[in-house]
Amino acid sequence: MKSLKVIAVIALLGSAMMMNSAAFARDKGRGSEGSPVVYVTSQGLWYDSIVVVPDLPFRGNFQQLIPTEMGLTTEFGPGEVGHLGGRWWIDLNDDQIMDADDKYFLCPLLGPGRDTM
Repeated sequence: MKSLKVIAVIALLGSAMMMNSAAFARDKGRGSEGSPVVYVTSQGLWYDSIVVVPDLPFRGNFQQLIPTEMGLTTEFGPGEVGHLGGRWWIDLNDDQIMDADDKYFLCPLLGPGRDTM
């Protein structure tokens, strides 16, 4: 499972690094092609996203983003208590504790959510 998480983080950040600001402007209001998509379990909706800051320091509050067979998932989305506006952490060492060995980044979800990936 750890290798799946590492691959997901690399794919998530790699796709964002390859895009330029013109691509984001072209698709204003939605993620550009190749941008990460996140499934919010409490809403049953998929959200496009963009990686704004690929490497944040381990300070402050973060919401867990979980790589699964169906893609990246999280419990809370826009408009819900518990959603932290795209401040994510991925538990790379599978200890269920936020620590220096995990990945922290800023990747806001872009509404509206949708029923399909």
